[in-house]
Amino acid sequence: MSGRTPAIAFPDNAGIFEWLRPGEYQRVERMIAGLTQVGIRRLRTVVSWADYHGPGGRLWYDWLLPRLGASFELLPCVTYTPPSLGLEPRVSSPPRNPRDYADFVDRIITRYGEHFDWVQLWNEPNSLSNWDWALDPNWEVFSEMIGGAAFWTQKRGKKTVLAGICQPDPVWLDLICGNGVLDYVDAVGLHGFPGTWQAHWPGWPQVVGQMERTLAEHGHRPEIWITEAGYSTWRCDEARQIEHFLVTARAPVARWYWHGWQDLDPAVASREGFHFDERHYHLGLVRADGSPKLLCRMLEQGGLEGARAVAALQAPAPAIVGEAQKPVLITGGAGFVGCNLAHRLAASGREVLIYDNLSRAGVEQNLVWLRQKHGERVSAMLGDIRDGHTLREAVACCSEIFHFAAQVAVTTSVADPVTDFEVNLRGSVNLLEAIRAQETPPPLVFASTNKVYGTLDGIRLTERKSRYEPLSTLVRRFGVDESRPLDLHSPYGCSKGGADQYVLDYCRIYGLRACVFRMSCLYGPHQFGTEDQGWVAHFLISARDGQPITIYGDGKQVRDVLFVDDVVEAFRLAQLHMDRVSGHAFNIGGGPANAVSLREMVSMIARLMGRKPALTYGAWRSGDQLYYVSDTRRFQQVTGWQARIPAAAGLIRLNEWLCGGRDEAPAAASG
Repeated sequence: MSGRTPAIAFPDNAGIFEWLRPGEYQRVERMIAGLTQVGIRRLRTVVSWADYHGPGGRLWYDWLLPRLGASFELLPCVTYTPPSLGLEPRVSSPPRNPRDYADFVDRIITRYGEHFDWVQLWNEPNSLSNWDWALDPNWEVFSEMIGGAAFWTQKRGKKTVLAGICQPDPVWLDLICGNGVLDYVDAVGLHGFPGTWQAHWPGWPQVVGQMERTLAEHGHRPEIWITEAGYSTWRCDEARQIEHFLVTARAPVARWYWHGWQDLDPAVASREGFHFDERHYHLGLVRADGSPKLLCRMLEQGGLEGARAVAALQAPAPAIVGEAQKPVLITGGAGFVGCNLAHRLAASGREVLIYDNLSRAGVEQNLVWLRQKHGERVSAMLGDIRDGHTLREAVACCSEIFHFAAQVAVTTSVADPVTDFEVNLRGSVNLLEAIRAQETPPPLVFASTNKVYGTLDGIRLTERKSRYEPLSTLVRRFGVDESRPLDLHSPYGCSKGGADQYVLDYCRIYGLRACVFRMSCLYGPHQFGTEDQGWVAHFLISARDGQPITIYGDGKQVRDVLFVDDVVEAFRLAQLHMDRVSGHAFNIGGGPANAVSLREMVSMIARLMGRKPALTYGAWRSGDQLYYVSDTRRFQQVTGWQARIPAAAGLIRLNEWLCGGRDEAPAAASG
């Protein structure tokens, strides 16, 4: 995440709940930095009575509570019986002596009370995993325990929050009120996870109103708080997390806490057991590795209004009147190529449905631009191709499909091969299965990569002053053709190559109409490249910004660059000639006429900018091809397509867009 202060702070009445385990010192520091970045001032956390009595427990809380209290308005939730003090040796057991709990709360206030003003007494008591009511069937032990603790907490000058009722239960609350517990309670905490654990949810206004009426019947009017609300993204549906966050933000309560900051480490057991319920592992604003989810990014960039702006981009799948009215589906359509293709199709009068999870920072602006440019002709479903359920909804309403959604960086695939596999290969199979399930399967064009050919060690090269060149006259004249055997290097090459072959095999086995484009290097307006992907734009942007360009290896690697207008035309022609291209893979790139080495591209940029960019050099990257140029004759023979925009002219057009045309285009894009 960036180091700037968010434009709009986290909601004033909101905070974050995070359970921090003994010994997680580094995680606490990372969390504090992250919460501060998003503008969060309130934090609720568990103070485990059981952990405090365990090895090193007091030392942990001696460090933790002052550290958190220095950064946040802290709400400690004191819960979990030490097994040695329970009726049975479990943290959910009632204590043998209910007064022991009040004594412990008093000790916490004495030792750490300068760091907080409120204390939450217990957590989710109407959940068996937190309070075993079979050992306390009339809730007498609980009422005595909490009532006494609430009395002494108020005597010590602190305010009290009753438990965190999950799910909100007016019958339980009526019983507790009847036992006199509410006489010393300043706020009642409610928990709710609609869409995650609560399948039927009447809405926060109805839930809060019902609890208020129950309290009023007993003559009590404490504040109502939501001490936990959240949404698990275990189905990779991060846009839904935004929707539920915004619904919670509108709840008629004095204060609310979102669960939570960080996903649970997959190597750690949840309170219910090791992966007993996968939903527990995906409740954070950031993932287990610390990378921000969509909601976190939007809050950092624009606070609550930023989250609302993204939620407004979501549109339901179009209602289909007839076959002719079905839209074109573009997975990953908010990215660089997808955005350009959507613009071209919408400008020609086609309805376009974009399916994108907005995982690459900034691409949400592409949707804003497309909607401004084309209105309702462009609609969006904010979904992930790993979520086969939502993906099927999109496929069911479309006439043809372009598949760009992918994890696009070799380096990222090496760092996280599992996610690379799930997105690129499993996600593509999800799409193929969704297509196969249709009565009339829509035709598909899949964007693969030249990386499926591996390092191309079989092509003998000679080293020139500024580039490598093949010794073979045919390869030098025409490039690499589709007869080259696949040689999958890197997890990215494996996942894209596997998807490539699945597409072709679904054509053979199931009779789907589909073709594969093995893409070379694309560039053009709407692209903001990185070192990992979109290197032409990355080089030019770095030069314009006065930043050094890093070249990995010696810079003599050769690629055939292809301007985005040309590749959009290729995609359009593939669908137009689907009966002739189906079942085949095609190499698509700029061809020998647009083959440039990295060094030569730097020289072109220097001529364009009137100054030589600063260069730095890094080690060779694993699997890097010394020479790859597409032989596009096969696709040209079938469709008549050819690259028309020379590299130098395309570079000028990209620079012109960067200079002044971005008000007519997205502010950022994926490559």
